[in-house]
Amino acid sequence: MHKIVVAITGASGSIYSKVLLDKLFAINNQWDELSVILTNNAKEVWKTELDNEAYSNYPAKFYGQQDFNAPFASGSGQYDIMIIVPCSMGTLGRIATGISNDLVSRAADVVLKERRKLICVVRDTPYNLMHIRNMETVTLAGGIICPATPSFYSKPTTIEEVAATVVDRIIDLAGLKINTYRWGT
Repeated sequence: MHKIVVAITGASGSIYSKVLLDKLFAINNQWDELSVILTNNAKEVWKTELDNEAYSNYPAKFYGQQDFNAPFASGSGQYDIMIIVPCSMGTLGRIATGISNDLVSRAADVVLKERRKLICVVRDTPYNLMHIRNMETVTLAGGIICPATPSFYSKPTTIEEVAATVVDRIIDLAGLKINTYRWGT
């Protein structure tokens, strides 16, 4: 069983975090705890992109950006998976340089120092050289960079199905089981 923290930053791509939360709750037999960090900017972007505030309807434990009393702010909390979706380039830069000035960057620092799984779902385009170097640094530190780049093999027909092509990959990277389209099967 797993203890998972999902961090939602203010980058565009709220559909990815919504679909991820929906799918994680559909496979809730594979984890013990699910905590969510939702930045103030993420709330605004969610409302803008999805025309709702449904993030507050999920039965997860929610934490504010400055709540350093959250259990995953310490390695002793034993959270073994952190998914940042979407991961803004500012967040990625703070993680890459070890600046733990909020709960998202502190939790990512903890996950990396404890050699646990960090998945950063970056959603910017194009990348500049600083973005690429920050992705390299996080990768060298043990993190996984998963660009929010959908696939179309499964012939998705709705925005949720397009987002699910990325989210299913995130779930695979996290080591969780999900029934999804597989190439060649």
